Amino acid sequence: MSDTFDMVLLGGGSGGYVAAVRAAQLGMKTAVVEEEKLGGTCLHRGCIPTKVLLRTAELMAAVQDGAAYGMKIPQAAVDYPALIQRKTKIVDQLHRGIQFLMKKNAVTVLNGRGRLRDAHTVEVMSAHGSQTIQGKNLVIATGSTARSLPGVPFGPRVLSSDGALELTAVPQSIVIIGAGAVGCEFASLYHDFGTRVTLLEAAPTLLPLEDQEIGPELGRIFTRRGIAAHAGARVDLGSIRTTDASVTLEAEIQGKVTRFEADYLLVAVGRAPRVEDVGLETTGVKLGPAGTIQVDARQRTGVEGVWAIGDVVGGYQLAHVAAHEGVTAVEDAAGIAPDPMDPNVEPRATYCRPEVGSVGLSEKDARAQGHEVSVGKFPFRANGRALIHGDPDGFVKVVADARTNDILGVHILGPSAADLIAEATLAKFLDATPLEVGHTIHPHPTLTETVGEAALGALGIALNI
Repeated sequence: MSDTFDMVLLGGGSGGYVAAVRAAQLGMKTAVVEEEKLGGTCLHRGCIPTKVLLRTAELMAAVQDGAAYGMKIPQAAVDYPALIQRKTKIVDQLHRGIQFLMKKNAVTVLNGRGRLRDAHTVEVMSAHGSQTIQGKNLVIATGSTARSLPGVPFGPRVLSSDGALELTAVPQSIVIIGAGAVGCEFASLYHDFGTRVTLLEAAPTLLPLEDQEIGPELGRIFTRRGIAAHAGARVDLGSIRTTDASVTLEAEIQGKVTRFEADYLLVAVGRAPRVEDVGLETTGVKLGPAGTIQVDARQRTGVEGVWAIGDVVGGYQLAHVAAHEGVTAVEDAAGIAPDPMDPNVEPRATYCRPEVGSVGLSEKDARAQGHEVSVGKFPFRANGRALIHGDPDGFVKVVADARTNDILGVHILGPSAADLIAEATLAKFLDATPLEVGHTIHPHPTLTETVGEAALGALGIALNI
């Protein structure tokens, strides 16, 4: 059996299902091929499940510090099975929502493993047999998988982020290798659950891809909270040993070799594009040095009628970026000529405590690109709402070009940073100036005032510091 569609999405994750909706809106007969469940890694093993855990961790921290808020609260404890039930309920609700969107927009969903036979032919294999479909246009959205360490396979005691979400109880101790977004989020939530956490990062700071002031400050905050956070740590992969009950390893930190033992080792060293056994070799699609599919700013692969989006193309491996790439790809296929993707207006967010949100260039990168930089910083400690909420750690940093008055980047470490960065992203998208952001009236008392004050600070006219 062979069906022909105007648009075929190979992968129904955050990028694929959103692209399918947009394609259907544009009048295309659309199909999504998904081996597992619609929503992909983000919904089932990433963004949503971890944020459910992080929310409970945030509440636990507040309860444990209840005296500071004038409350007398009995000893609180995590009911982990109940928490997992809540996580499952939320994920299932969102999954049903995506299934509804497919029906609402008349998108055909084919459950099975898709393999390309050429640039416009997909074979879908499932337990019920195989089916071949044709796509006038094809978007590859096969996503990514968690990277393992060389010679250290995942197992009962060595976990990926997927494996960590499958635990049925809070571990007493854990070592985490990698202090990017995933590593910092798990370190934060496990510590709030009462786990003894050791965080090891090879780079000189935590969150090494963020502005150079973010990682060191987050490291200080983590250390004060009781997380053993070590940057510049060189793990001896050959020293990693597992038993039925624990894992041990050695790492060199500041010239000294230290041995660590914990219930589990969580490996959080990034994700690899899922390009193997997809059939890309039949299409002419090219891979770059990092193994990702090469695309231009409108997600074109260079093969007529073939686009690629999401983690499989590299860049910021974020669900919201994948979704926007998906819309860009199908609008390009429809001849709409969408705005090209621009990494400088793609916000990033890390949901540890405190949160991190950023968009645009870091101060270091801005200077390296030859900009005459002016910087404005405003601490949350000077913000009334942050003090009221008991979250005074961190700052907002605005990096601007002193000659052109352009906002080059905004970097936030502090409460609700992932929400606050939206204003900065809109400002960059609209080419707003620091003065325009600073003179926008922000309600008081709110955390948003910190963004306005930092913007004024880049001009040297901050009012409250």
